[in-house]
Amino acid sequence: MAPAGKVTGFHREGNDWSCNAGLPSDITVVVDGINFHLHKFPLVSKCGKIARICEGSLEKVFSTALEEFPGGPDTFLVIVKFCYGMRAELTPRNIVIVSCAADYLEMTEDYGEGNLLSKTDGFFHKNILRNWKDCLLALQSSDPVLPRAEKLQIVGKCLNALSMMVCTDPSLFGWPMMMYGSLQSPGGSILWHGINTGARIRSTESDWWFEDISYLSVGLFEKLIHTMEIRGIRPENLVGAIMYYARKYLPGLGRWQSGQSSKTRTVASFSLTPAAVDQRVLLETIERLLPEKKGKSFCRFLLGLLRVALILGVSQTCKDSLERRIGMQLEMATLDGLLIPTYSDSDTLYDTDCMERIIYRFMTSESKITSFSPPSLDLETSPSSEPLRKVAKLVDNYIAEVASDVNLKPRKIRSLAEALPESSRPLQDGLYRALDIYFKAHPWLSDRDKEELCNVIDYQKLSIDACAHASQNERLPLRVVLQVLFFEQMQLRTALAGCLHVLDAEGAPAGPMSVPGDTAGQIVQRDGWVTVVRENQVLKGDMENMRSRVGELEEEFSKIKQEMKRVTKSHSSLSSPRLVAWKMGCKLLPRSSDAQPDAVDSTGPTPRASVEQPRSSRHSRHRKSFSLF
Repeated sequence: MAPAGKVTGFHREGNDWSCNAGLPSDITVVVDGINFHLHKFPLVSKCGKIARICEGSLEKVFSTALEEFPGGPDTFLVIVKFCYGMRAELTPRNIVIVSCAADYLEMTEDYGEGNLLSKTDGFFHKNILRNWKDCLLALQSSDPVLPRAEKLQIVGKCLNALSMMVCTDPSLFGWPMMMYGSLQSPGGSILWHGINTGARIRSTESDWWFEDISYLSVGLFEKLIHTMEIRGIRPENLVGAIMYYARKYLPGLGRWQSGQSSKTRTVASFSLTPAAVDQRVLLETIERLLPEKKGKSFCRFLLGLLRVALILGVSQTCKDSLERRIGMQLEMATLDGLLIPTYSDSDTLYDTDCMERIIYRFMTSESKITSFSPPSLDLETSPSSEPLRKVAKLVDNYIAEVASDVNLKPRKIRSLAEALPESSRPLQDGLYRALDIYFKAHPWLSDRDKEELCNVIDYQKLSIDACAHASQNERLPLRVVLQVLFFEQMQLRTALAGCLHVLDAEGAPAGPMSVPGDTAGQIVQRDGWVTVVRENQVLKGDMENMRSRVGELEEEFSKIKQEMKRVTKSHSSLSSPRLVAWKMGCKLLPRSSDAQPDAVDSTGPTPRASVEQPRSSRHSRHRKSFSLF
């Protein structure tokens, strides 16, 4: 009878494993320094590799070593138990390694019906590939034996099964119950070994699988993403999984990804162990996996990756690729994302060289990348957007933010300002503000350096407020202030001419109104000037009305004055006391009141005086109204 029939178990003493067969061992198998004292017959009947070793040996008792045995001594013990007719326990955690070990020992049907390789294959297809959690566990356990597992197509089958489950709604086939077990608390929480985990089934969400696959190693995660891409999973879902994986193992990303909440752990994740990753390898892998897409959140994620890449010191190829990706969608970036600190030995606070390279990538990018399908990743789908003007505004704000750095050189400010064409800035108020901040933070600059920096500004593109500020700015050189005043007068004259042209056209009785394109563009562009011109037109109209009213009052006043002279003359000739006395033959004594012949002391009003009194009062009223005006 074979020794296997008498085996009741195995026991270990130090580094030696022995079976309780009651017969002496005739073969010793060494696996990673552990000695297994076994018998030839049960091994030769199941393992083709050991059978060939025994055929080549002339000794009855010998020892052999199995180099690079999959799974090590623990897996070999499972193989030995199977060879001795004992029950070999197969689990999702060891199924892949046991299959690789069986393949290593050539335990095929040629060496016995129902051999281990066929049993592991049946268990794998019936139990593993139909269950999300078990499939993940099997895939995660394949990492140590990945080349042999790929040769046996075990990894590929797991990847395809997982991709299919992600592509399909899990609720259609009851996968949530298979994933989380058949026990569920009355409140809807999932039970795991009788323990309330607090987790809930969320099969209706498209991101329910992000947390589970984040426990895979970098290599397996990369293979899974490629398989999902082939299966046709939406790019925004793939990017969401990639971003989730990156934030989990790159802690530096969390500080720059506001509003990103962590997902609740699933029951499947409680059975998985976090992967040990090399952050540099991970970041370079993540960069390769990202699609050529654009979006606001995606651009912010890329900026966070670039920041971490500069800290970790990844390869130059990876950094160049990240800068290229950011440059192709720079109009979707934010100022805080672009403010990347300097992680080298540079004296400046921010990495302005990196910013300059990103702007260069933006200007030289020719390929048009598409956006994610809405509404994912905070997309911008406006067809009327103007990326160049958005980038110009972003660059001006960036310069204004870094301008307070006392170590920043003027040539760097100028190179950043001149990185974009003049057409990108319809108004250059932002650029003027940035230079003013720089001058304020660098009071020791010479007028020559200031003039060289001011040459990047087109003073004809400054608003009325900016011109007013610049004309009184003590930090600007005198020559620059004179140029601002000169262009301010020219722009005011141009705006006046354009506004008058428009007003004349509006006042035309009939016919289509046509405004020259250049004039209309200037009016739209100079809304501040047009407002001033219109106010001046209103004031001009009020002044014309006032001038005509003053003319009417002067004319009326002259008529009243002439009438007063005529009435006064006739009145003095008729009512003079000396004339009356002379006619009566009387002679009057001279008095001091004679110096005022017009003042007549009469005891009662004469008829003539009574007639003239209301007219005189009317004259006084006219004089009062004119003096008030």
